[in-house]
Parts: sequence; C-alpha cells; structure tokens
Amino acid sequence: MRPIRFEEADSAERTQIGEGLTRPAVAAGRLETGRAEGKYFLRHDDGCAVCGKPVEAGSPFYLDPDAGEILCEEHGRARRES
Repeated sequence: MRPIRFEEADSAERTQIGEGLTRPAVAAGRLETGRAEGKYFLRHDDGCAVCGKPVEAGSPFYLDPDAGEILCEEHGRARRES
C-alpha cells in the first residue's frame, strides 16, 4: 500500500482519524482508542522514521502502513513517488 498523506497533525503525539483509516493504522501498529476526545487516533509521537523530524501540530505527514512508519513531508512524498 502506498504511504497515506495526512494534511494536518492534531498534535505532536496523535491525530484523530475516521473509521476508514483504522485498518491501515492497525496494520502499522499505531492505532490508539479509548480517549475522551474521540474514538480513533493515529499515534505518531516518534516522528519521521528516516530523519527523526518530529510531527508538529498543523503540519502534514505520511503513514506507511506496510512498514509501520511515520514519515515527514519530504520523505513521505519521496517514498510515495518511488
């Protein structure tokens, strides 16, 4: 599966997702549930798997569900195009 682009992170730790994205989040080992703020969240507190750049609130990022990795805009775009 190609990396999935998220337009904007909710926070540096997690981003709320809809039910349609739970399967890729589970495949990546990054689904978080049971929070008062919402039902499903994607955890990305470890930052980009390539360069370590943290995901900041309001910034775009990618999820590579096959590798279970979070990627910054630069590395996510490169992986998606390859």
